[in-house]
Amino acid sequence: MRKYLFGTGIISAIVSGVGLLRGLRGEQFTWRVGLAWLSWGITLALAVGAIVDTRRASTGHLVDADSPIAPKAEKLLKRRVQSPR
Repeated sequence: MRKYLFGTGIISAIVSGVGLLRGLRGEQFTWRVGLAWLSWGITLALAVGAIVDTRRASTGHLVDADSPIAPKAEKLLKRRVQSPR
């Protein structure tokens, strides 16, 4: 589980979220701040989606063709079949 939680996508989303929270101190909420939060939300959603796709591929489930994990899905499945639990 920690290989998913400590991925670079999640860590960068958390760090940028902390930066956005710090930026809210003493500032008014403008459209630029709103766009920054929207961008952060999209980044977090993509990072979580990559984690879900990696988990699905490693357990042998189908992964959507538009996923960045799709070319590696067969390799992850072979690794899952070879490793004893």
